[in-house]
Amino acid sequence: MRASLIQIDVNEDESVEARRRRVTALVREQADADLVVLPELWTTGAFAYEAFATEAEPLEGPTYEAMAKAASDAGVWLHAGSIPERDPEGPLYNTALVFSPSGELAAAYRKIHRFGFDKGEAVLMGAGRDPVTVRLPATTLGVATCYDLRFPELFRALVDGGAETLVVSAGWPERRRSHWTLLAKARAVENQAFVLACGTAGTHAGVPQAGHSIVVDPWGEVLAEAGAGEQVLTVDIDPARVAATREQFPALKDRLLGLDAPRR
Repeated sequence: MRASLIQIDVNEDESVEARRRRVTALVREQADADLVVLPELWTTGAFAYEAFATEAEPLEGPTYEAMAKAASDAGVWLHAGSIPERDPEGPLYNTALVFSPSGELAAAYRKIHRFGFDKGEAVLMGAGRDPVTVRLPATTLGVATCYDLRFPELFRALVDGGAETLVVSAGWPERRRSHWTLLAKARAVENQAFVLACGTAGTHAGVPQAGHSIVVDPWGEVLAEAGAGEQVLTVDIDPARVAATREQFPALKDRLLGLDAPRR
């Protein structure tokens, strides 16, 4: 399975409409991939809190429409990163969208763990409740967003839901880049799964972004890592390695705590 992670430069001088057009073109260029992944809140920037309300969209808004068409045009599975979603009957949400190669919405995930410590996203957006997995022909994706990476219990729930490939879209700050790499490896090792973690580049709201999108295999080995700037990171992975790793080193079978969810 070929995966392309598009590490987008969220340039503050670029309008949302211009960035949406640019990202749509980038997705269409990945027609040789099976799965394309975009970062968190790439339309606004994850730290541009003042833009959340003004740029929020209904679920099936302009970004949804553009990404659905891009997925269909390229014939790829597309994790379209996340958008500030405006629920007409509730708060804003940080919502990730996953589209099939036909452009159909396969899943929407409202970010569960909101960052900010009683400010920013933590007070401006509502919290999702449900872990989300998506079945692809070659693997099952577990969907997570940025700050979720710090909460291993979510990833256990995704594995219990059948996840073999954990996809994390993020707007991770440069000052904590070492945590980004460390946690991506940890989530891969402890869940014996691939981790595809896609972040933003550039600076928005005065916060330099970490970049360094990364793909980690079930043994914790880094298969590919981006640099700091905008780029497309493409890597071929073998989904069968998940089952082989779990059979060779069956640590998940020795779990004793947190087994309320059905195991697979």
